Amino acid sequence: MKHFTQVGKQTLIALIAAGTLSAPAALLAADPAAGAAGWTKEYPAPDGSETRSCATCHGTDLTQPGRQVNTGKTIEPMAPSVNPQRLTDEKKIAKWLLRNCRWTLGRECSETEKADFIAYIKTQ
Repeated sequence: MKHFTQVGKQTLIALIAAGTLSAPAALLAADPAAGAAGWTKEYPAPDGSETRSCATCHGTDLTQPGRQVNTGKTIEPMAPSVNPQRLTDEKKIAKWLLRNCRWTLGRECSETEKADFIAYIKTQ
C-alpha cells in the first residue's frame, strides 16, 4: 500500500470531504456517530484551567452561528445544509482541522478523527 505524507493525508481527507474524491471504505472509514461524540468530548486546556470541545466555539446546533471564545468573533454555521460553502475548499478544511484540533485537543487530530468530524458535519 502506498504511504502518504501528513500533507498527503490531509489533502486526501479534504478531497473526500469536498466530494471530489471517493475512497474505499477500508482506506478511510468515517463514522458520523463517532464525529458527534468527539464534537462534544471535553479536553483539558494545556494549562489545566479549563476544558474545551468543538462545541465550545461551534456550539451543538451546527445550523446556528458559533462564537470563538477568546476573540468573540462570530463563526458562520458549520452545517452545509444552511451554509453551502462549508466543506467545499480543501485548503480551508485542512487548515482549520489542523488549527482547531491543536487548540481543542492539544494535538493534531488523527486521520480517523478528521474523517469522523467531517462525516458528522456533513449530516447537519
